[in-house]
Amino acid sequence: MASQAKKADASKSKVSLAQRIGPGIITGAADDDPSGIATYSQAGAQTGFGLLWTIVITWPMMVAVQSISARIGRVTGKGLATNMLAVFPRWVVQGLVLLLFIANTINIGADVSAMGAAAGMLVGGGRHGFTVVFALASLAAVVFIPYHRYVGVLKWLTFSLFAYVGIVFTVHIDWLQVAKGAVLPKFDMSGDTLTLIVAIFGTTISPYLFFWQTAQEVEEEEADDDAGPLIEKPEQASRELNRIGWETWLGMGASNLVAFFIMLTTAITLHANGHTDIQSTEQAAAALKPIAGQAAFFLFSLGIIGTGLLAVPVLAGASAYAAGEVFGWTTGLERSWREARGFYGVICAGIVLGIAVDLSPLDPIKALFWSAVVNGVIVVPVMIALMIVGSNAKQMGDFVATVGQRVFGWGATAMMAVAAVAMFVLM
Repeated sequence: MASQAKKADASKSKVSLAQRIGPGIITGAADDDPSGIATYSQAGAQTGFGLLWTIVITWPMMVAVQSISARIGRVTGKGLATNMLAVFPRWVVQGLVLLLFIANTINIGADVSAMGAAAGMLVGGGRHGFTVVFALASLAAVVFIPYHRYVGVLKWLTFSLFAYVGIVFTVHIDWLQVAKGAVLPKFDMSGDTLTLIVAIFGTTISPYLFFWQTAQEVEEEEADDDAGPLIEKPEQASRELNRIGWETWLGMGASNLVAFFIMLTTAITLHANGHTDIQSTEQAAAALKPIAGQAAFFLFSLGIIGTGLLAVPVLAGASAYAAGEVFGWTTGLERSWREARGFYGVICAGIVLGIAVDLSPLDPIKALFWSAVVNGVIVVPVMIALMIVGSNAKQMGDFVATVGQRVFGWGATAMMAVAAVAMFVLM
């Protein structure tokens, strides 16, 4: 009997792991949102292979901070903002949540604007009308469709981004130079280059993903009648922390792989032909022509629209989770409007205000790039707070962040801070 029970538990664990691989992949895919596509494209066009190392170096750092975020949610059964309130004064947490809302609203606006431009490029017509349609459609989907159903369809659209990976099979590449660019940091100490590096860091290690992944762990735990916060049910720790570890490595690895090839593709197409400054979505789409021919604009548009539809709920949801925790509201994308009015009110505000970004004079590509820069600056104080919470034994009990997570997490925080300060000094 004991043997059969053990086998049943093992089978249940395997099923659970197989079913829950989605959240890690979705988080990674949401990181390659339109802002990321634009930033990586600009980096490849401007510097060629010169900044490929930023994608390599951020992978373990990204895994560390996202693993800590997930660990906080699974261990405590509470969101990141709630845990911050237990460690920091309320006004500090409110300030961080306000910064998060500002950054996310700018990012939402840039994303829906780029989606509108991509749709206009694909079927013709002005981008503003499409922008409003995408924004309102995203809002309606978030409010009226349970997120697990909504994202179950949209996550497949993100696979269009893997078209960038196909470049290795169709174009001659000097892999020695690619390897040098990937492992040997080399860049000029100019304001423009440092701004680009901050943008890459900001779109790769984004503050909204910390709050999102923590909240999703809480929702996963609450949806499972047999589960509980690890601080209360430590017997589940081995399985759950192992799952968080490999899922985060896989999800962030897929995200950074796509980012690497976006940068590589624009390096060997745009940069190699003297196009070093992307001014429009059309120029960014042109990078796909070597592998997709006349279908390049379609694939680019699909990638922008697909990842945008996926990222907007994550961005708006992250703001709503954080605000709801600070003000004690009911939160959750699986809850109805009537159950969580304040939560959905923040989502509405973020998306509606984001439409205003579309009315600015910035081209969508520039808006996306500068939203990444804003994230690269705002993320620093959020990361400091995240690392302090994840290392706090009072909050985390026996499940504080591992030594490796703390080393890479604090290393990432220091790297982001130095880059941001240097950018302001040299701008």
